Amino acid sequence: MNKQYIGKILYLSFVLFLWIHSFAYSQDIQLAQEYFVQGKYDKAKDIYEKLAKNSQNWRSIHEGYLLTLLNLKDFETAENFLKKQIKRDEENLSYKVDYAFILQRNNKIKEAEREFGKVMGTAKKDKQKTLWVYESLEKYELYELAETMLLESRKQEKNKNIYAYELSQIYVKLGKKKQMIEELVLLYDADDSYAEEIMGILQDELRKEAEQEMLEQYLIDFVQEKPNHKAANELLLWLYIQTKDFNKAFLQAKAIDKRFKKEGAQLFELGKIAFENKDYTASDKILSYFVAQYSNDTFFYIPARRYMIRAKEEIIKNDYPIDKEKVKAIIDAYQELINSQGEAKAVEAIKDMASLYAFYVDDKDKAIMLLNKAMNIAMYDDKFVASCKIALGDIYVLKGEFGEASLLYYQAEKSQKDSPIAYEAKLKNAKLSYYKGEFEFAQSHLDILKNATTREISNDAINLSVFIQDNTGLDSTEAAMKDFAKIDLLIFQNKTENALEDLDKMLQKYPNHSLTDDIYWSKAQIFTKIGKTDKALEMYQLILKDYKFDMLSDDAHFEIARLYEEKIQDKNKAMAMYQEHLTLYPGSIYVAEARKRFRRLRGDKLN
Repeated sequence: MNKQYIGKILYLSFVLFLWIHSFAYSQDIQLAQEYFVQGKYDKAKDIYEKLAKNSQNWRSIHEGYLLTLLNLKDFETAENFLKKQIKRDEENLSYKVDYAFILQRNNKIKEAEREFGKVMGTAKKDKQKTLWVYESLEKYELYELAETMLLESRKQEKNKNIYAYELSQIYVKLGKKKQMIEELVLLYDADDSYAEEIMGILQDELRKEAEQEMLEQYLIDFVQEKPNHKAANELLLWLYIQTKDFNKAFLQAKAIDKRFKKEGAQLFELGKIAFENKDYTASDKILSYFVAQYSNDTFFYIPARRYMIRAKEEIIKNDYPIDKEKVKAIIDAYQELINSQGEAKAVEAIKDMASLYAFYVDDKDKAIMLLNKAMNIAMYDDKFVASCKIALGDIYVLKGEFGEASLLYYQAEKSQKDSPIAYEAKLKNAKLSYYKGEFEFAQSHLDILKNATTREISNDAINLSVFIQDNTGLDSTEAAMKDFAKIDLLIFQNKTENALEDLDKMLQKYPNHSLTDDIYWSKAQIFTKIGKTDKALEMYQLILKDYKFDMLSDDAHFEIARLYEEKIQDKNKAMAMYQEHLTLYPGSIYVAEARKRFRRLRGDKLN
């Protein structure tokens, strides 16, 4: 047997020995950890003590061994173990923090303070050491000590922004909201890549109205002192968007646009956000300013002008009874946009104009022609074509041609699988099945849509599904529900007189049915649309009187307050109703809006 071969055997034997030893060692650590998790600290300690006899293991067992000793309150053993580690690795400040903490837990307060002082005195001279000690102090929830060290280190560094992130995290833990805000603004100013995280922290930590007002005042003061401070300006705009105070947001966006030469980008985005949040008055104001301020070759000009017209359209559509002359003025505005920009650039406007012709001018043929034209112009834009097919489907529902409508919805869904447009198309088909009294088929669509990624679609699907379940379970014939679904179709088709007549018939045909409050609600909505405010109030009052514990109660209460404010113009009554809403329905989706309207009527300066 030659020497080379013997050498290989010895080498492999040595490797095998190391592997076996390493395997046994890892098994011991795993077993100790299992004992720790089970609360069997004595057994865990026995294993760690055996491993601690070999100094090579100290680093690997450090955390587990210390935690075990802390749980056993065996502070003396912990002190001795740490002394050995510190002696071997004098530069490791984390070990020294551990040692000071063990002294503190062992009621050796003066010694602990002395050790903490030494560690922090060493750390503050070096940024990396400061961060190491910060992490160790945070681990033991020694936030006040960490704060003191970081502030001293900041002085040493002579840099007002340094350690802003770490201090903000400490102030979150300590509940020091004002100091947290100050550090987050410093952090944003130093590095705007933290913007999203900073906004997330502010959103999570400042939930109360008083806290949000504190943030607002701090940022306003900051901006007044330093008008060109980018972080404070942008956070103030973000805050107003979060609280849906779009009038204040508009003033702030205008200031940012001028100071930082944004070329209208944030103004357009704000107008769009206001529109999506259904604050059409604010959206109109913002986008009208944009259109007046910027020329038609500005990047966002065409979509801004279109959204502006859409905002004006929504204002008109929500001001009952609807003024047909104002609707025609909106159609003219769309046509002017199309003429000035060309059909190819304004296909969205053609689509929007078609819906007005269908639902408010009652010219369905013109609407169909416009939608077909829009689809031909943008035939390669599959997403836009799909949205046009949904709009076209709605028109065929108006005409009572359900087969054609269903096919169009289906085509739109298939062309845009697993997208918001696909979910919208599927919901339209579910509603079509509901109108036809095919509740089981409608439910099959709705069950899928409950998990839709679009929250609005998901909520609509859940609401319709629950509504069907609640009103068909006790009635094997489903007769009442089928009658009500037909009336919902009449309402969609703007056949209000027929709908009111059939709702009255239902009240006589199905006295005290579970649908009664829904019948009152539908009548109230129709009366509001045709300008019969007193009749609408009567229906809402019936819901509050007879169904005050049902789901529609808070909706009815808020609608009464809104009618007193907007139609009857009884400011005092409206204020009383909004204030009452906050007390009676604290979980209502209208709470924020009720508070905002109450404060505006009271005369608070909101914009």
